[in-house]
Amino acid sequence: MARGDEKTADGGSTFDLVVIGAGPGGYVAAIRAAQLGLRTACVEKDPALGGVCLNVGCIPSKALLTSSEHFEHASKHLAEHGVIVDGVRVDLPAMMKRKDKVVTILTRGIAGLFKKYGVVPVQGTARVARPGTVVVTGPDGAVRDLSAPRILVATGSMPIELPGLPFDGRRIVDSTAALALPSVPSSMVVVGAGAIGLELGSVWRRLGSKVTVVELTSGCVPGMDREVAKLLERALRAQGLAFRFETKVESAKVGDAGVSLSLVGADGAASQLDADVVLVAVGRRPRSEGLGLDELGVAKDPRGRVVVDARFETNVPGIFAIGDLVPGPMLAHKAEEEGVACAESMAGGAGHVDHLLVPAVVYTEPEAAGVGLTEEQCTERGLDVRIGRVPLVANARAKTMAATEGAVKIIADARTDRILGAHVVGAQASNLVAELALAMAFGASAEDVARTCHAHPTLPEAVKEAALAVAGRTINL
Repeated sequence: MARGDEKTADGGSTFDLVVIGAGPGGYVAAIRAAQLGLRTACVEKDPALGGVCLNVGCIPSKALLTSSEHFEHASKHLAEHGVIVDGVRVDLPAMMKRKDKVVTILTRGIAGLFKKYGVVPVQGTARVARPGTVVVTGPDGAVRDLSAPRILVATGSMPIELPGLPFDGRRIVDSTAALALPSVPSSMVVVGAGAIGLELGSVWRRLGSKVTVVELTSGCVPGMDREVAKLLERALRAQGLAFRFETKVESAKVGDAGVSLSLVGADGAASQLDADVVLVAVGRRPRSEGLGLDELGVAKDPRGRVVVDARFETNVPGIFAIGDLVPGPMLAHKAEEEGVACAESMAGGAGHVDHLLVPAVVYTEPEAAGVGLTEEQCTERGLDVRIGRVPLVANARAKTMAATEGAVKIIADARTDRILGAHVVGAQASNLVAELALAMAFGASAEDVARTCHAHPTLPEAVKEAALAVAGRTINL
């Protein structure tokens, strides 16, 4: 009998672990647990595995970002490289078809991994009836009990809906609907200047929409290092994105021609902003309703997040939670790391995730990425730091790529030289920050990075140069 297929007398199935949710946290946890010898089932309500990230989040948005970048490069920037292209136009159905193909390939890949490692996939809606028992209602209405001493809840999050701006999937949309618009809107308002809003706003701006971003705070990407955020804002403004900061959306009126938003500025002045489509991207909230957690007395914090200990176990023994359900950044890679750590601790090992070392990325062009403490956080904590800054215009590889927008910033402890934070705006920032995240994980100093040989000519040389700048001894600046 295959691992995980033993049948109990009541017609259910018995496992060592039942994972609820097959998103990045859940499917990774299930695979790791199976690798460690635990009989594992993974329950997913949707037909396709991968959760929000793979199906309607990270992956399709990056596919559209890449496609729209190709269009803009071909129509606006290839001529400076001596490549003359005439008659460039957007084929939106083909672009969407490619996006969907990428998603399908990856979801099937997860199914293949489940089969390889013996994870039993179960489609249906799950509810924790009691510790040790998960009740699953299948698509056909059939009910099945799964038994396991360990239950891991990894159901992710959902978009926050603002009062007065209810999602209708046509005029007022969430991020999911914004990934599948049937045509390029002539104008779009993005409510929220976080990563999701800026990324999807960039997609539709490149394809021809007039995009205005409305943000309640004083700048884009709240929570990111402010110097880096301002560099990103400057670059996006130059590309054509408009910003209205310290502005609140009071209400929306939907008509046949579009949406009319009523806005209020920080000074109390009222105004109106019209658009074909309004994308609301003000954040996400944990998806924990209907799981039976409240009935079992699972503790939550004031923000509705599940409270867990260092092993990701809730106050109810045998019930665990990870990812967007628990405190920490709502990021797919954070959920993956927690899934691995949780599975390894279940199997008797040690698992730990340092949220300070979870990189955050905005996949616009240029990209913005950061890990560790921001300069503002260092100031709030009273830390004495030294900062190295290097603009990408000083990097040879960036010049050859015509990608000199941006900079690398490294923050180090003034006494020990240990790197406390690193922030990048520019081409491939998501890749550049990885070296600095690894350096921080090993407790490296800026001097350690500065004395590491970097290939020439490469963008990572800007990281080395920023590390040199911490000590005031740059070579190429």
